Amino acid sequence: MTRKISLSLMLLFLGTQIGVTQPAAKAQTPAVPTTTTKSICSTQLGTAIDAVINRPLFSRVRWGILVQPLSTGPILYSRDAQKYFTPASNIKLLTTAAALQQLGANFRIRTSIYQNGNGVLRVVGRGDPSLSDTQLQTLAQQLKQKGITQIQQLIADDSYIQGDIVNPTWQWEDVQSDYGAPVSSFILNQNIFSLKLVPQAVGKSLQVVWTDINEARQWRTINQSVTVAQNQPTYVNVTRELSGTVLRIQGQLTANSEPSLIDLPVVDPNYYFLRRFRTALATEKIPLGQTLVVSGGVNQEEMAFVESPPLSELLAETNLNSNNLYAEALLRALAVKKLRLKNQTSADLGLEVVKASLTQLGVDPANYILVDGSGLSRRNLVTPEAFVQTLRGIARTPTAYLYRASLPVAGKSGTLKNRFQDTSAEGIVQAKTGTLTGVVSLSGYMNAPKYEPLVFSIIVNQSEQPATVVRQVIDEIVVLLTQLQPC
Repeated sequence: MTRKISLSLMLLFLGTQIGVTQPAAKAQTPAVPTTTTKSICSTQLGTAIDAVINRPLFSRVRWGILVQPLSTGPILYSRDAQKYFTPASNIKLLTTAAALQQLGANFRIRTSIYQNGNGVLRVVGRGDPSLSDTQLQTLAQQLKQKGITQIQQLIADDSYIQGDIVNPTWQWEDVQSDYGAPVSSFILNQNIFSLKLVPQAVGKSLQVVWTDINEARQWRTINQSVTVAQNQPTYVNVTRELSGTVLRIQGQLTANSEPSLIDLPVVDPNYYFLRRFRTALATEKIPLGQTLVVSGGVNQEEMAFVESPPLSELLAETNLNSNNLYAEALLRALAVKKLRLKNQTSADLGLEVVKASLTQLGVDPANYILVDGSGLSRRNLVTPEAFVQTLRGIARTPTAYLYRASLPVAGKSGTLKNRFQDTSAEGIVQAKTGTLTGVVSLSGYMNAPKYEPLVFSIIVNQSEQPATVVRQVIDEIVVLLTQLQPC
């Protein structure tokens, strides 16, 4: 990807299969590890793992590994476990652990509409990452049931979440991609909008079809794409220029191929929300006059509200699908647990709560430096020991089952659905994935068949190898752990 005056989101196509190049952990490539032994003594584990990671292929990469029994017992394997690594989406293990401890499994995020008199309504967003057009329609219906027939002015109060809507340490490519969508008081449809690129006759530009015509009006589109013959390579390069108002579409798709769906982050979440809510109100035949965005104010009678699913479900979306926006929203939700001082952002307050919660779980504060809640920032530094301490600590809490239920299951669900299939690890490993360029991580639990339950953290940094290669070797190590037995 190039960085000049614009930033690119590259979509690569193989036939009709679409793969999105992105540093955040998403669906992983299938990998079937190969092993030469079916059982291994705990005293032999170190030699076995060393034989895997000391291969010449990985001579330049950094490995951080820690394997321990879940309850008590000696460390089974350690490699630089107390040194800092960039952990990628493994950070979500820390964010969700803190959210569960501090907010409780039944915590919900409420979006409210208040009557301020004289045809003026005030909508207060509180950063619900699950809010969609369906909930907007529910709000509009509630207003209609309350006798609201027209709205002279709708005020959007965005004061609940304070600070930058994207983390300033994120790379520019991330900010321009759907997995780096902005987080604010108003989050709707995960703060992304969609368009389709439809092939035409050979030699013709791809047709741009907007899912929402209101969004089309916000952009000036420069279409430099083309439809090509069947034997030509296909790719699409969608560029959002720094002005935030120009989309440049380049690349080519073959004639008669399936349309390509493109998701991009909204630029201004507040006004995106207001545009979509105007449409929802129109469906209920409630005309809307002026709209206004403010920070703060007095709320009077609550006329309508919707709530997010309980935190237990928000955790599952965060960890199973490695959803960055959900993680960042949960980080900001934690800010309600602390009194905000002048110039403190919601994210900073949330990080303070995460640190306090991790300390309560028995995690050494010297084991991590956190700057976001999702792991998209490369300035996060965490030791494998911190993840193991977190996993062991929360396993001793009453809500441990909810935390584990939020994690992908090897070969079965989430970002591990296509990994470990037909291996001894399938179905018995619950772990969080992580991927950035040069970074691959996996931390979680294992119910070892012939050994006591295990907890592990494996982080690879500074790798020049493709992520698929590194994942396969990490999976090979995990399969080794399934073959442990007392000797």
